[in-house]
Formats: sequence, C-alpha cells, structure tokens
Amino acid sequence: MSFTIENLEYDLMVLVRISSFVMAAPFFGYRSIPIRIKAAISVLLSIVVLYAVPPTVLSYEGVFGFSVLIMKEALVGVVLGLMCNLCFYIVSLAGQIMDMEMGLSMANMYDPTTNIQVTVTGNIYNYYLMLVLVVTNTHYYIIRAITDSFRYVPIGEAIIRTNVLKDLIVGFMANYFIIAIRIVLPVFCCMLLINVILGVLTKAAPQMNMFAVGIQIKVIVGIILLIILVQTLPTVSDFIFQEMKEVITDVMHSFSP
Repeated sequence: MSFTIENLEYDLMVLVRISSFVMAAPFFGYRSIPIRIKAAISVLLSIVVLYAVPPTVLSYEGVFGFSVLIMKEALVGVVLGLMCNLCFYIVSLAGQIMDMEMGLSMANMYDPTTNIQVTVTGNIYNYYLMLVLVVTNTHYYIIRAITDSFRYVPIGEAIIRTNVLKDLIVGFMANYFIIAIRIVLPVFCCMLLINVILGVLTKAAPQMNMFAVGIQIKVIVGIILLIILVQTLPTVSDFIFQEMKEVITDVMHSFSP
C-alpha cells in the first residue's frame, strides 16, 4: 500500500476517528489493555479502512478549519464508542440494585478495567457479559460498526445535531433503567415477599429479633436465587447486545449528512 501527500490528511482523519473509538469502546478501551495494543489496533483498523473506502478530498480553510475537522472526527468516534460502552454499565446498575436488596451493598470493590466501584453481583454479570461478547463474536460487530461508519458518515461530512443527540441520550437512558429493572425484577419480587413475611412475623412474635434474622435470610435466599437465575443470563446478554446495536444505528443516523 502506498501513501501519498495528497491523501495524508484523509489518512490522519481516519486514524483520529478510529483511535477515539478504540479508547472509548467496550472491551478494547479497558485500562487492562496496554496503550501500545490500543495504538496497534487503531493503526491496523485504519489500514483496513483505507483499503475499503476510497479517499476523498477534504475542504477546509486554514489551521482552524483543519482543527474543526479533527474535533468532529474525534467526536464521532468517542460518541460511538461511549454509547456502546454505556450499554455494558446496565449490568453494573442491575448488580448494585440486586446487592442492595440482598444486603450485600457494602461489599463494593474497585474495578480497574472500568474505574468504578462495583458490587459482587454487578462484577459477576459484567465478566459474564464480556465472556459472551467474545464467545459470540460480538466484538467483531463492534469493529464492523466503526468501519461501516465511514460509509454512513464520510470523513469531513459529519453533522452535529444537538437536538438529535439529546433525544438519543434521553431515549437511551430510559431503556437503560428499563432493562436494568427487568434484570432485577425476579430478585426484587422475591425480596419483597421476604420483607412481607418478616413483617408478619414481627407482629406475631415481637420478642424475636427479625432485623438480625432477616439479613441472613436475605443473603441466603439471594444467593440461591442467583444460582437459579443463571439460566436467564443468555437472555440478559441478548437484551444488552440488542440495545447496543440500536444505539450504534441511531448514533450513525444522528451524524450522517
């Protein structure tokens, strides 16, 4: 492959968009992956895109115009990767609600890959989702999303529509909480039933310390319920991946000319 001075600006724009996407995307942008590996992935994907998409002539005026083009390409990559990454935080929210209901909310740990405090259940769901992502080759879909973005949003032709992005974020946040509540719903209903039973027992036998007994019952029942809910994890993964695909499509349409 030969590089020319005429296409150098276009090549740099491609590298900027892909690099910003890799830094913000799930699985590829985690801190556990070295910076050199991220840079190598960005350069490799850029070369693939340069082979697949024919270069175009960029039109800008001066250094300021060139800076605006760079910022626009970086924004497209960051928004696309960040929205994909936010889909994976749904299981973290669901795990926090589950542990709060089961009495394990104090058992937080620092996740170095995401730089946030996660609970035990949220960490289990997150690692399972990463495993399903790799096993089902969904990470190839993420790579294909950034490569296809150059067809839907050509270099230098991205249009930033603030009203469309605002509606996209609002709709995503609504689905964010809806999917998390659907994941938590079996645990929430079971814990609600246990609270009702403990309340009746407190009225029937006031001399019993239901507070100390209830904590242990909730933990034991919660662990048993999580073991039973293992068979629902593929359905949870389908919810997350379907939401991620819809978000990717909406982001491309929001920036398309």
